[in-house]
Amino acid sequence: RPSSRGHFTFEHCEISLPGPLRLWTARRHVALQSTTRVYPDFARLYGGQLLAVDNWLSQLGVRQLQRRGLGMEFNQLREFREGDSLRQIDWKATARQRTPIAREYQDERDQQIVFMLDCGRRMRSQDGDLSHFDHALNACLLLSYVALRQGDSVGLATFAGEQDRYLAPVKGSGQLNLLLNSVYDLQTTRRPADYSAAVRQLMVRHKKRSLVVLITNLRDEDDEELLAAVRQLGKHHRVLIASLREEVLDSLRQSPVQTADEALEYCGTINFLNARTSLHDRLRAQGMAIMDARPKELGPQLVTRYLSWKKAGTL
Repeated sequence: RPSSRGHFTFEHCEISLPGPLRLWTARRHVALQSTTRVYPDFARLYGGQLLAVDNWLSQLGVRQLQRRGLGMEFNQLREFREGDSLRQIDWKATARQRTPIAREYQDERDQQIVFMLDCGRRMRSQDGDLSHFDHALNACLLLSYVALRQGDSVGLATFAGEQDRYLAPVKGSGQLNLLLNSVYDLQTTRRPADYSAAVRQLMVRHKKRSLVVLITNLRDEDDEELLAAVRQLGKHHRVLIASLREEVLDSLRQSPVQTADEALEYCGTINFLNARTSLHDRLRAQGMAIMDARPKELGPQLVTRYLSWKKAGTL
């Protein structure tokens, strides 16, 4: 049984042949080399959460969250009401009906989400059975499932990997299969994340304003490069930075200190966390949304943030 994503090779096939009287069994090994794809165990990890999300959406009484008002997508013509803007008046319809007619708009339903996924060395950290990178992949799939159900488009751009990949945003249930086929064999590298190059590449490939979800593991040494990159990205897109936090940091911070070595380790952890918090504060000051999440909690937190923005019409 394969224990990791990617390609799995079957070296041979073992055949059991019962004897004529079924008193013995002969075993034969047949050379039958073949390769198959091993996908993330998406259903096992998030099956219960997907059901909970579906139930929550059904309780809202609508298949898609939407708001009517002054969005960008035309919804209908109706009589002009007190409080409407003069810009909403449709003068041709007003002339035909001989009464003021207003255009009603709604927020665009075909909004786009693009994941920027770090494949570099910091995503190799291990928490439990999965690496940070595997947790990030599963979170991408979970949010993609929810967003596609809402009628939005989902795409992906990777960076700091062996070969950067790009999947243009498309809506529809078939996009989830395309996304799975794009990421099932992705592996991390030992390369550092070049945020500036990743942002430049995305802005060349993707022009339409979107929600860009950058999934990475931030460090205070990223300060100048990261701030400049996300500032440029934020001019054209709404940016959500999801920074994964090692669970061992929380354990070290809460551990009792009894020796000099433990005291040094504790002080180092606190200094590291303070520097990390300071970087997050500087990003928020630039207008960026920051999510500091433990790997196992990343998927649900992304979905919660997306649905709250979607309901408020602020995507």
